[in-house]
Amino acid sequence: MAVYRRRKGGAGRARTRRAAVAAVTAALAGGLLLGGCSGGSGTDRTAARDSGNRAPGAPAPGVPAPAPGAPDGGQRPGADGRGDAAREAPPADYLSTFALDVDTASYGYARRTLADGRLPAPDTVRPEEFVNSFRQNYPKPDGNGFSVTLDGARTASGDWSLVRVGLATRPSDRHGERPPAALTFVVDISGSMAEPGRLDLVKESLGVLTDQLRDDDSIALVTFSDVAETRLPMTRVEGNRDRVHDVIDGLETTSSTNVEAGVTAGYDTAVEGHRKGATNRVVLLSDALANTGATEAEAILERIEDERREYGITLFGVGVGSEYGDALMEQLADKGDGHTTYVSTSEQARKVFVDQLPAHIELRARDAKAQVAFDPKTVETFRLIGYENREVADDDFRDDRVDGGEVGPGHQVTALYAVKTRPGAAGRGGHLATATVRWLDPASRAPHERSGSLESGALGARLWDEGTAPGLRIAAVAAYFADSLRGGELPGAPSRGELAERAGELARTTESKVVAQLAESIRRANGLRD
Repeated sequence: MAVYRRRKGGAGRARTRRAAVAAVTAALAGGLLLGGCSGGSGTDRTAARDSGNRAPGAPAPGVPAPAPGAPDGGQRPGADGRGDAAREAPPADYLSTFALDVDTASYGYARRTLADGRLPAPDTVRPEEFVNSFRQNYPKPDGNGFSVTLDGARTASGDWSLVRVGLATRPSDRHGERPPAALTFVVDISGSMAEPGRLDLVKESLGVLTDQLRDDDSIALVTFSDVAETRLPMTRVEGNRDRVHDVIDGLETTSSTNVEAGVTAGYDTAVEGHRKGATNRVVLLSDALANTGATEAEAILERIEDERREYGITLFGVGVGSEYGDALMEQLADKGDGHTTYVSTSEQARKVFVDQLPAHIELRARDAKAQVAFDPKTVETFRLIGYENREVADDDFRDDRVDGGEVGPGHQVTALYAVKTRPGAAGRGGHLATATVRWLDPASRAPHERSGSLESGALGARLWDEGTAPGLRIAAVAAYFADSLRGGELPGAPSRGELAERAGELARTTESKVVAQLAESIRRANGLRD
């Protein structure tokens, strides 16, 4: 059976870690940032192997996520609540497991690059970040967990369909209670940040955020060029807003970029100012174009991971600049169990620092992972679009020592699968897939799960029909666009010209500004490739 999947397991994770270290080492040593993700259109799917690292009481290797205990799925505490409705475990080839990811930097940087008249480098294109840049109309859960939504539609290519798995958390009340925040801002003031749209945008953004923070929040500020300096130790916002603004207004660019020194000093400051019971986070604002500092990345990666484990300090990366070190920023945020985004305008910066960052302060879930179990009776083969660097070994799904993703209030995660059903499966009906999300409660670290399922009969509609959910069609356009930029050939993908037409039609019918921007980016890319 021809299938699409990377080999996973203990050795695979070691190779992934070595690849991450190699990418960051190259960035820190020479300012040359390579390998943001793997390109191409897919890889062979093979059975997952036992890593030998299961948590006590966790299911054996290859055992899938449990099927839902009710038609709309059910939320269950603990690792072993499988219930009477659990389906027979499919072969390991029919499982797909990944850590949740809400990053959007890849899409933001691609838009900036295209606006500058260049195609983005294929290794900076991550389809999941294109897809997750667009809000979906997923139902919101009542509690602090997730809603799980599955749907799909048939493509024009034989028995291939596009299946969407949507996960969403409950939004926060902007004026409601939340834990205080202890934020350490690590700001790049190297010479490369003098370009318009870099340090000036960072200063404007920090000024806006300072006015948004609550009195019981705390803020620290570290700058770096060839050396790092703590400009403001951890300071309560109450009574000190003017002092914070003065420090921000005084930032000026200097010489070279030593990211290693900046991150090290930032974490020193964050640990020194650590507040128990608060959300402790390092926010790195940089173009991430390192040209000096340590040439060995292992130490900086280990430092970020150690402080996350011991103190719960996570990292949020904000990228700026027409030239941007995508691979470095992404690897640092992944190791810090955080997120990345990219801004190039004041409007985008305001959205990040007024709308998004406050959502990152509070948490809904730690170490969140998703596992999708496809039914071999109805599915011949499938491919997860993107998430290559977020893959988790299938047998590690319930091993809570294995890192997942950090998810805040109002976050959404969309995963798209190209699925080839067996001949006649859509007409016969039957179970197609079950998706389960597992996460740890941020306070108690107790594990929870929630599931949803999809029947093959739900794939009756054509993808581009007007009756197909607009959100699914927008996600499809974003995924197909990203895959085309990195040279892939997804089954059922429209031509470049047709994709531009589909995007333009969706922009008109939804009257969405962000979809119109997507359509414009596709047209720009087509013009550069013609």
